[in-house]
Amino acid sequence: MDVVNKIMDLKKERKAVILAHNYQPPEIQDVADFIGDSLELAQRASKIDADVIVFCGVRFMAESAAILSPEKTVLLPEWTAGCPMAEMIEPQDVVKLRERYPDAEVVCYVNSTAAVKAVSDVCCTSSNAVKVVNSCKSNKIIFIPDKNLGSYVSRFTDKEIILWEGYCPTHHKVLASDVKKIKEKKETPFVIVHPECRPEVIDLADEVASTSGIIKIATTIPNKNIIIGTEMGLIYRLKKTNPYKNYYLLSPRLICPNMKKTTLETVYRSLKDMQHVIKVDEDIRREAVKSLNRMLKLTYQNIL
Repeated sequence: MDVVNKIMDLKKERKAVILAHNYQPPEIQDVADFIGDSLELAQRASKIDADVIVFCGVRFMAESAAILSPEKTVLLPEWTAGCPMAEMIEPQDVVKLRERYPDAEVVCYVNSTAAVKAVSDVCCTSSNAVKVVNSCKSNKIIFIPDKNLGSYVSRFTDKEIILWEGYCPTHHKVLASDVKKIKEKKETPFVIVHPECRPEVIDLADEVASTSGIIKIATTIPNKNIIIGTEMGLIYRLKKTNPYKNYYLLSPRLICPNMKKTTLETVYRSLKDMQHVIKVDEDIRREAVKSLNRMLKLTYQNIL
């Protein structure tokens, strides 16, 4: 409790807000002012009266907050918390794809670096990817970087989807056999998976949804035994929201090592020493915010 008290004192002193992604450890979720998915948190931060944003997540998430809140100081408590999928594609890869498919539009999943967003036409989230793709004028879409999400989107559009070979290592570890095994063990289970999972896993699920969508479905359906096919951190939030249901993790491999790097001690040091500051080059930020805003106009509202 001592470090928690120190965090709360420093938060007031710095006029800071603590944001925690749904996949963060329980103790981090407990000290956060807001919990949610990466874009939801970045949007919320842009509207909050705070000087400092402590983003408990991975680097691309903190970058999104910096893109949408350039006047605020954005801190990432654990500098080594990266995202393997976001690192599977570079801006020059997008440039080459454009040269190969000059008549295609580039739809970029928000799980990407600011530099990649800057060379894309429009961003998307796992919850609005289908809507964003179908809103594009071109009949040919380059979808980056997640091939699993892109494959899922292709089920709901007549457009040609050109996939990049990126993926989330955590969700990609889940196999169809995992779904079959757990369905055999649990009585009348209801399986909800994230669209970052493999196509064959999605085929066996009862519902497919983003993290926020999983929360909504899992807390409102009448089923008592619910299987969650996304990173284990979401289970903690679900149990707090509705402790009268049984939530089971689809696979023990659904653990993101980078999401678990944030600790109470790193949050404390981040506020104490104002580390690690996430800065996005202004030229990149201006272009990246265009991709984000095009999406926001379609699904939410214009931020910047």
